[in-house]
Formats: sequence, C-alpha cells, structure tokens
Amino acid sequence: MHPKVKSALSSLKIEQLTPMQEDCLQNYPKVNSFVLLSPTGSGKTLGFLLPIIQDCIPSKGHIQALIVTPTRELAIQIESVLKASQSGLRTLCVYGGHSLKNEKNSLTQTPDVLIGTPGRLVDHLDHERISLRRLEHLVLDEFDKCLEMGFQTEIHFLWENANQKRTFFSSATEIEEWPDFVDISNLKTANYLTENKPDIEFLAHWYDQEEKIPGLMELLCTFHGRTIVFCNHREATERLTEHLLELGIPALNFHGKLEQDERERRLIQFRNGTSHYLIATDLAARGLDIPEVETVIHYQIPHKEDAYTHRNGRAGRMNAKGRVVLMLQRELGTLDYIPQDLPEVVIPRDMKLPQATEWETLYFSGGKKEKINKIDLVGFLGQKGSLKKEEIGLITVLDHASYVAIPRAKVKTLLGKIRNEKVKGKKLKIAVSR
Repeated sequence: MHPKVKSALSSLKIEQLTPMQEDCLQNYPKVNSFVLLSPTGSGKTLGFLLPIIQDCIPSKGHIQALIVTPTRELAIQIESVLKASQSGLRTLCVYGGHSLKNEKNSLTQTPDVLIGTPGRLVDHLDHERISLRRLEHLVLDEFDKCLEMGFQTEIHFLWENANQKRTFFSSATEIEEWPDFVDISNLKTANYLTENKPDIEFLAHWYDQEEKIPGLMELLCTFHGRTIVFCNHREATERLTEHLLELGIPALNFHGKLEQDERERRLIQFRNGTSHYLIATDLAARGLDIPEVETVIHYQIPHKEDAYTHRNGRAGRMNAKGRVVLMLQRELGTLDYIPQDLPEVVIPRDMKLPQATEWETLYFSGGKKEKINKIDLVGFLGQKGSLKKEEIGLITVLDHASYVAIPRAKVKTLLGKIRNEKVKGKKLKIAVSR
C-alpha cells in the first residue's frame, strides 16, 4: 500500500479497507474509465478518494481532481472526509445556496481538488474562474442521481471542457441508459450491488383509512432508535412534523426547500442524537452521511422503485443491521415492486411515547474561518464549563458556526457559566440550537 494511502487511513482511523475499496484502489489507476456500482452507505467515497490521494501532488498549481456531486450535502461530506485524511491536498467545495463571493475569493488560490454541484461548477467554468484543461481525475459521484435530477446538460458542458486522464463514475443503481458523450465501450465496471447488500429486515404495518397518523405513532412507540420517516412531498413532511411536535415527539423535517444552513443544522441535530426522528423527502434517501439509522419508515410509498430502493439503503449501512417498515393502506393493496408476503410489525401492549433524547445541541457563532476547531471547543467547555470529556458529544465545525452535543440535563447550568466567556479570545454568541 502506498505510504500516502497508509497515512490517510491512519488519520481517518480506518484499519482495513473493504474488498470494494481495495478493488478501486488497485484497478481504477490502471484504466481510463472506471464504474463503481455499490449501494448507498457502502463506502464509495473512499473508493475514489484514496486513488486521488495516492496520485495527486499538493500545490501543483492546477486543479488535479474534480469531483461532481448531485447535492450540496454530499459535496460537503466528501470535503470533510478528504480534509480529515490530512493528505495535504488543498481542497475547495463549491455549491449553490452558498456565498458566490466567498467562492470567487477562494478560487484565487487554485485548489488541488475541487468538489461541487453541477450548476455552480458550470458557473465558475463559464466565467473562467477555473480551468480543467490539466485535469487528471474526473469523478462523477452518484452519477445515476445526477442524471435523474436533470444535470445531463451541465455534466456534458463540464465533460467537454475537461481534459482528464481518468474518469470515475459511482452509482447506487445500474445505469440503463448512458449519455451519448460517454464511450461505454471503454468502461471497466466493478459491480458490488449484490455483494454489499445490507442486512435489512422488511416489515409491513397495515392501517385502515383515516388511521394513518395513529399507525405511525404505533411505530414510533415501538421502535425508539434513530429513524427516518419518508414522505413523497415537502408539504407532507411539514404537516407531519408539526403534528408530531404537538404530540411531544421531538421530530425534525428535512426537504429541498429549506435554506442550506437550516438543512445542515437539522442533519447535525439528527446525527448527534438531539433528535431521533427525521421526517424527510427523498432528498435524504442518498448522498448524506447519516450513520446508524436503525429504522426507515415509508409513511408514503414512493411512486418509483428506484426511490424505494434508495430509501431502504439508509438502513443497515456499512454492515450494520437495519429495519424497513412499509405503511400500507388495507383498501389500496401494494405496488408491483412491493413484496406481497412481508411479515407484519408486532405492536407491544405496553407502548411508551418516545422521550426527549439525552443530548441537546449548543450553537457557537464561530467556525473554521474564525480559526475555531474541535480542540478549542473541548478545552473551552472543559475549562469554562466544567464538563468532563465524556459529557461532550459530537462536535461539528462549519465555516462560520459550530455545534456541540451536550447532555440535556447540563445545558441550563452550562449556559450560565459560559455565556459571557470568550473562545480563543473571541466573544461568540452561544445558545441552544433550534
């Protein structure tokens, strides 16, 4: 194994690669075009990042690798993994709903690796803020999703203006129809869709008309772990979340019409355990780093089979066991792609309402751009807030904000101690994140 890859894995605290990741590392550098087919959550990101880390040289003066993703959240996730690898490669992430001015300023220093969504990348390329003429790696991550979301024109434009030596396509489903600009005769495919199949238990929960919300409540009172409840439309997520909050269920809703900072905040609260319930559209079905989802509930059954497949992929990620529950109305039956013989959920007699989690999220109005890091926050909360290390949960540091999970029982006392204190000499706003 190359020393740069060994060092990156050590920084990421990864002891062993999966067979799929080994395949990518060994075989992608040997071909011009590589296609990786593997389910959501199986570790595809490392599959393409490790060859880039191995091949690229820091501060070479031009963009060596371009990684195109369909969503902002996925772009941010890939950037965080690459930075955590401590590869020394200068990395920049660009996407819509984010300050264009800041991106322009950042691009005055050419990154080694550029990560972004199709529309924003096209904007930078069209205005000649970036050049792809000396590109060595072009990664089209979640390529099937890019096509499904209508980005074919943008990707074609990027393709025509790039001069990459190698191309890496990743996908969570088989691509039935390739765009004309891709020479499919030149593709080397590694298919792990079957081998990396997650360990998921499928269950049905039948309900009668007008009893849908009570049916969902039965499920939430039966399964108390981290859960995503999928709806087909934004309005449904909002109505359902509002109803659950009125019933005292700590739920978060998540959809594409939310502002980017709001989406980030809700994902942070879901990841760090502040809330165990995310009520979401298919935006949450793929491309997000949400580990250890125990239960996926199809509150509304999707109209297409591939959406159904991607939702299911949120459970049982990375060899963990998961559970998928389909809410089915007795009067309507099921769609063709839904198994007919699913076992039914057994609802216990002594159901208990989900309680508030043990964690709450604190917001700090400073982040990477203010030179604040995780170590600073741990030190501050320990010294000024008298917290023990085990009382400090997941820490997320963004460009201009930071979020820390704190035991709910400690929040009131903690805020009294730290509200007027400075972090690294800076007076920051500190409050409970909502």
